[in-house]
Amino acid sequence: MTEPGSTPATTPIGSRAEAEGYVAMVCFKHGPPRLHGVELEWTVHHADDPHRPLDAGQLSKALGVHAPATLVPGSTQLPLGRGALVTVEPGGQVEISGPASASVPRLIEDTAADAAELTALLAAADLVPGDHGLDAFRPPRRILTVPRYAAMEHAFQQLGPHGPRMMCSTAGLQVCLDAGEADQTALRWRALHDVGPALVGLFANSRHRTGADTGWASARTEATFGTCAPFTEPPPYDGDPAAAWARTAMEAPVLCLRRGDSWQAPPGLTFGAWAEGALPGDRPTYDDLDYHLSTLFPPVRPRGYLEVRYLDAQQGDGWIAPTLLLIALMSDPAVTDQALAAAAPAAGRWFPAARDGLDDKLVLEAARELVTLGTSVLDRTGVPRELTEQVATRLHCIVDDTHRRRAS
Repeated sequence: MTEPGSTPATTPIGSRAEAEGYVAMVCFKHGPPRLHGVELEWTVHHADDPHRPLDAGQLSKALGVHAPATLVPGSTQLPLGRGALVTVEPGGQVEISGPASASVPRLIEDTAADAAELTALLAAADLVPGDHGLDAFRPPRRILTVPRYAAMEHAFQQLGPHGPRMMCSTAGLQVCLDAGEADQTALRWRALHDVGPALVGLFANSRHRTGADTGWASARTEATFGTCAPFTEPPPYDGDPAAAWARTAMEAPVLCLRRGDSWQAPPGLTFGAWAEGALPGDRPTYDDLDYHLSTLFPPVRPRGYLEVRYLDAQQGDGWIAPTLLLIALMSDPAVTDQALAAAAPAAGRWFPAARDGLDDKLVLEAARELVTLGTSVLDRTGVPRELTEQVATRLHCIVDDTHRRRAS
């Protein structure tokens, strides 16, 4: 994250205040909102039996030259045909992330092509991508042995069962958007959070875990929020998101202390305390701070751009609808203002949305308003009319079917 010409990554940090200033600077980049990105993640299963544990060797063979070094040490990790890199999560979930694009049609086309290529690679090894945001068949099991995930697993296990589930059993859809001009960043930050509960409910599809009904429409969200509360939960709104995020980063626990073979950090060590000298003779560097930021998992993570992380992975090409809906809602400040108003009934109702989905009356109300607004401006994304009509039909069907079922 350190930019050329800025503070060297190996420079020790002198104080918490210095660290906060750095976080506020690098995590919120200002400028005209122009680029969009999407990252797709799936659990991976044996085609003949989704309950069977995944084997790291079979997955590495399937991915071949596209495998990341975390799975195959020394791998060249070549990109897929349209430029996306394949990464692997601790439990063997696969993820593709391509270059950001100023063209939404190009983004959709390239991502779809790379997703199809990855699916074909898995199929050749008798593997298939999962259809849900949470592994519905198997308990969490870590197959990657790198120090990062060993340290994170150790830290999360002290907090309860959700951390291992989040690491090894969940799969999400991430939509990435520019933070925008300085005078619009707070609006975009708040809007992405306020629409969150309605969109969590609208696209929830992870009700089952190890063959049992969890009682949650999005048990993936339950697991994510429960991993390391309150740092994995939605933050309290603050008029200055950069300053608020910098404080959050300082108060969050250090999960990985990259010193020696074991990266386990001392229990209770926060980055702010580390920056203030809590470990005598060991000051964190800016590279340590960058790494710390990569271990934080809020619903929206600022990384220079804004990474929306609260959506369940979708089956097949189902990722296109939430991606276009979010891009459309953030396409113009006036539209984003309307989205805030539409989302208001459910703003802050993250847990009811995750538990009850659209069966929560206020979540359904907000979802219907956001779908109406978003589909009315889908043309702003520039994608072909045929696709916008398909997306609009799919979104209206979801909310209308729920409304009719509740009314009957």
